[in-house]
Amino acid sequence: MPPITDYLDYRIFLHDYYEEQKAISSFSWRSFSKLAGFSSSAYLKLVCDGKTRLSKVGAVRVAAGLKFSKIQTEYFCTLVHYCDSDNAVEKKADLKKLQDIAKNSKVRIVGSDACKYFESWWNPVLRELVTLMPGATALQISNMLYGGVTRVDVQEALDFLVEAGFLTRVSTNTYEQTDMAISGASDAIPKAIRSMHKHMAILAANMIDSLPKSERNVSGLTIAANKHTYERVVNELNICRKKIASIVTNAEDANRIYRVNLQMFPVTKEITDES
Repeated sequence: MPPITDYLDYRIFLHDYYEEQKAISSFSWRSFSKLAGFSSSAYLKLVCDGKTRLSKVGAVRVAAGLKFSKIQTEYFCTLVHYCDSDNAVEKKADLKKLQDIAKNSKVRIVGSDACKYFESWWNPVLRELVTLMPGATALQISNMLYGGVTRVDVQEALDFLVEAGFLTRVSTNTYEQTDMAISGASDAIPKAIRSMHKHMAILAANMIDSLPKSERNVSGLTIAANKHTYERVVNELNICRKKIASIVTNAEDANRIYRVNLQMFPVTKEITDES
């Protein structure tokens, strides 16, 4: 489902969330209300049906139950007030605030015209790193990277990121991001994204020997599953990825760039009656 910042009606958001969870589990209005800390099992259904309103305290409870980040909570609480307010002046102010929050937390969807962004694994890394090293030269930045990225590689990548609109050069060797996050339109640039995943997987394998255990986290499970179970696990991985994105959005004083890989793939062929 779309992120909360795509909604201008909190009731529609709550209903969409309910439907998404119900499709993958035994989720019910009772469990939804319990998740948000309400004693009445039908309360959130009444809210979604427009038969009652979500109070300010109730909005905070829902946000906490859904494990919203700080900025998501601010958006949701403002959205509740916007939808339920009868004051035209307040609604106008709320709408402006919603638009500002959405703009500041937006995700740039990269199309085929900018698929070069995904062709080199260091492009997304540099996009994050340069904001932590204002004034640093291409050589200084390349010395901070693992994987043998040269000064020339860094400079060419920075020039591309500025030209393509992923970074803005505010002064000599100082850059700002033009968007908060970037997501690939996989149907438009599948080959570039596959290449990115391959390079990142190779980097991850190399870091097992290159870094001490205290600086990396590698774990895994070998499981038996069917198609339905596979789809449920994939959905959980997607939810986890979104939660991680929310956590790092609010991170302060960052001093290192990390890569998080979420992988699930078969290591055997499918067993059939003929096998």
